Amino acid sequence: MLRQLHISGLGVIDDLDLEPPPGLTVLTGETGAGKTMIAVALSLVTGARASAQLVRAGSSAKIQARFDAPEGSEAWAEDGEVILARTLGADGKSGGRIGGQLATASALAELGARLIEIHGQHGSLRLLEQETQTAFLDRAAGDRHLGALAAYRQTYARLRDVRAAVAELEEASRERERELDLLAYQAGEIEGVGPRPGETPELEAEAGRLGHVERLLALASAVEAEVAGDGAAAESLASAAHGLGEMADLDPAAAELATRSAGLAAEAAELAHDVRIYRESLVIDPERLEEVRARIAALKGLQRKYGATDIDVLAFLREASERVVALSSVDERFEALQRELGELEGLAATQAADLSAGRAQTSPALGDELTRQINELGMEGAAIRVAVEPLEPPGPSGADRVTLLLRGGPTQPWLPLGKTASGGELSRVMLACRSILADLDDVPTLVFDEVDAGIGGQAGLAVGRRLATLAASRQVLVVTHLPQIACFADLHVRVRKHAGTAEVDVLDDHQRVLELSRMLAGLEAS
Repeated sequence: MLRQLHISGLGVIDDLDLEPPPGLTVLTGETGAGKTMIAVALSLVTGARASAQLVRAGSSAKIQARFDAPEGSEAWAEDGEVILARTLGADGKSGGRIGGQLATASALAELGARLIEIHGQHGSLRLLEQETQTAFLDRAAGDRHLGALAAYRQTYARLRDVRAAVAELEEASRERERELDLLAYQAGEIEGVGPRPGETPELEAEAGRLGHVERLLALASAVEAEVAGDGAAAESLASAAHGLGEMADLDPAAAELATRSAGLAAEAAELAHDVRIYRESLVIDPERLEEVRARIAALKGLQRKYGATDIDVLAFLREASERVVALSSVDERFEALQRELGELEGLAATQAADLSAGRAQTSPALGDELTRQINELGMEGAAIRVAVEPLEPPGPSGADRVTLLLRGGPTQPWLPLGKTASGGELSRVMLACRSILADLDDVPTLVFDEVDAGIGGQAGLAVGRRLATLAASRQVLVVTHLPQIACFADLHVRVRKHAGTAEVDVLDDHQRVLELSRMLAGLEAS
């Protein structure tokens, strides 16, 4: 709940401190004294739009509010409390802080919505929101209905995710088909050639040999003649080896020379043999040369597109095949999602129909009870009807549009609250709603401004009793002109204007009697 409020430089308020207790706090005073500026300050510190016209002349406005920290606000809280602050300059520029940390107005509003609810001319008027009206009817329908609503919302969330996934796959389907066609062409082109690792260097060597085969034959024949012909190197080396062998028999000192010459003779003979084999392997084959050159051209064509070597081209083929498998599996996922989508749509429709039935069953009695409540709160002759209409397409809360309709009198038309109710009437309608469902939400602090507009006497007393009952479980702040309401206060705060500046006094029992007398008679010290 609200523990402390400090305001400076706002409207007629120069400097104000207020520490409202649990229960009902009323703020009274003459019109223009500055009572409503307290509600304005609470609106600003919880993220409402700021205006430079609210700033007191010659200063800047500063509002600070200290609350009990709600669950989930640990990032902002300290010692179980959270402080919201808002500054407003004469130039219209504003700044916000939460727990001493810089914060945007939207952050103030998000956290403030969990801390305080303001009803009246300057309030958020959450009762006008479609979501709030739907939630009110759902609460009135009971726990079983709320359980069904939770199940529907779970289904709806999954349905929304699946629809998004299906739409994404459908949008990407053309691009996927184009990619599959390209990959199939690329894989087919590579597989049609069928390269082997290292094949290109082998073929290039063969092409070089076939391209120079005549010259190679001539050279090989000449070499063979020089090595193995009559009187050639092999024969001469063999003769020399024989002579050195005889020398070694006569002189051991020649043994090493004999060994060396024998090795050279054997090497020459082997060389002559290998040269003959090489020469005999050379074949003039123009057809094979053309075949090899064509194969090299095909491999080089693949390498220009898919990789620098045969191994790189084969790696590209492997990756393309894996990508085809991955893209093909998308079709399976798409089919599975479509099946799930159909199942979810059927389930959501069934669950939404159950919700609609529960709302239709509850709405007449709720409208009658709200009518009775607002009649007792001074809106005699007025009536409320809870309209439940089909909503297409269904939303997160079902297939219904729930609208609270207000009729000011038997001859007047039914109109939505926002088009027919004044600020005071809206406050009383919200008070009636909260009287029916005290646990409408978990907001711990409620502020009512103009709740007494247009009422008095017995109706004012009824409003006061309702506020006191509500304050048994909530902290309630009320700006009022009615003594019938003020007399129920747990804390009575009087706001007076002196020399253009608001002054705030917390009244004791004796001072309360005097203030209530003034409110009744319109005279000081009556």
